Amino acid sequence: MKFEHYEYSRPNVEEVKNKLSNFYVELENATNFEDFFGKFKEYNDYRNEIDTLMQLVYIRNSINTQDEYYETENLFWDEFSPEILAEYSKISNLIYNSKFKNTLQDKIGEHYFNLLECDIKTFSEEIIDDLKEENKLITEYNKLTSSAKIYFNEEELNLSAMAKYTQHDDREVRIKASNAVANFFAENLEQYDNIYDKLVKVRHKIAKKLGFENFVELGYFRLKRTDYGEKEVANYRKQILENIVPLVEKLKKEQAERLELNSLNFQDENIMFKTGNPKPKGEREFLVQNAKTMYRELSQETEEFFDFMVEKNLLDLDTKQGKSGGGYCTYIPKYRSPFIFANFNGTPHDVEVLTHEAGHAFQVYRSRDVEVPEYVWPTYEACEIHSMSMEFLTWPWMDLFFEEETEKFKYYHLSGALKFLPYGVAVDEFQHEVYKNPDLTPEQRREKWLEVERKYLPTRSYEDVKQLENGMFFYRQSHIFSMPFYYIDYTLAQVSAFQFFKKANENTKKAWEEYLHLCDLGGTKPFLQLIEEANLENPFVDGTIANVIPELENYINLVDASKF
Repeated sequence: MKFEHYEYSRPNVEEVKNKLSNFYVELENATNFEDFFGKFKEYNDYRNEIDTLMQLVYIRNSINTQDEYYETENLFWDEFSPEILAEYSKISNLIYNSKFKNTLQDKIGEHYFNLLECDIKTFSEEIIDDLKEENKLITEYNKLTSSAKIYFNEEELNLSAMAKYTQHDDREVRIKASNAVANFFAENLEQYDNIYDKLVKVRHKIAKKLGFENFVELGYFRLKRTDYGEKEVANYRKQILENIVPLVEKLKKEQAERLELNSLNFQDENIMFKTGNPKPKGEREFLVQNAKTMYRELSQETEEFFDFMVEKNLLDLDTKQGKSGGGYCTYIPKYRSPFIFANFNGTPHDVEVLTHEAGHAFQVYRSRDVEVPEYVWPTYEACEIHSMSMEFLTWPWMDLFFEEETEKFKYYHLSGALKFLPYGVAVDEFQHEVYKNPDLTPEQRREKWLEVERKYLPTRSYEDVKQLENGMFFYRQSHIFSMPFYYIDYTLAQVSAFQFFKKANENTKKAWEEYLHLCDLGGTKPFLQLIEEANLENPFVDGTIANVIPELENYINLVDASKF
């Protein structure tokens, strides 16, 4: 069965609630572990059925936000999912305090109960209406951003499609395109201000109702961070500031020299070479066919996985009007199917996003048979190791996509990954400031963004895109709206992926075996235990970032980027 035939129908609200209530009673009344575990498995299977319906709506709505049927269904789930969460929370409490807890822990591991504890701490019946409000605001943000219709170069384009012009070889085109994009946000600034202001306030209200001082600690529990906290993350940001920011500023200076500019301005940051960025030598069909070759040659495991994805139409990659921006991978449990969503736009990002999301999809494909839904995915920062490491583990096949520009792409990719780190931690620090100070006005928040930006991106200049001087740049970062505090996970994973880059250079076979082992573990362990299993260094420990840099600098210094 192909993706388009995966069945969706809206569930009956009362039937779902009754079914979950029955599971509660049956688990509570179980007289022996065998009966308890049997009902536990049935309950997890039923959760997978519900999650399948939610995922199908999420995917189909993001493919076409103008499809009225799935827009209506998305609104239904915005309203209904907090009510399901209430039922799940009751059952989580029951399982967590069950007389069979120790036996179940021996069978499926302690980590499951740590995850349950996070669920328990992040929910109460009292916040159901607030969660509905939060869902609606996220949907409102996504709909507003997806609604962009920018008239440029005699085309009507959405934000994803504008990338081919904001990253154009011609600087004047870049300036005009960057201003056109900024214009969209400026025209809708009041709406963005209002949506974010309401999100911050409703999240603060939820946190207070749950007994937290502010949303920061609650945000960490939502992300199921069971083995590190705000203190470790702050020290990690400090390492990036001290070790990575100076290196990135050096790379930017060299970039400006290659572009024959006195300094980089905002619209120049993503252009690495005077001759323009490397471009994939074909569009969707070309990229997918070469990815099939790549994954066939990489390993037997990846060949089986990618064939499955292609045969079942589990990749939606083309940019279309009304399609949500960005890229993601999700999982449809009933059909045991990962799903990859992207917006190809003719830039090198097409190959980066394809390999990145394939890393996520490969991991979840490998860990589909874990005992509980909580273990299918690990926590987000561990998830991103699979995706970002896959980007580097597929380097030997980049010539399939970039041909004579392969070395140019590799330099672009590695230096771009380094340049991402300061921005990633800036997003994180900004969110800490926002949620610790929920009464800031929208104007004060935008000023706070500029303040944090100056710290981690000290030479960023909006001289040619004046509208961004009001601090509204962060409004284009969807994670800030939909998944607070998630964004730093990309940077933590990037530091781990750099270690896989080094491993692959030293011993390709061993690097792949360690990567495969990490994927097979799924979410059975917390982040720090997973990186230990993969023989990776802890990014929170002083010295880890400094240890990673020499291998990267060595590669960059060996490449004569001026020849590109």
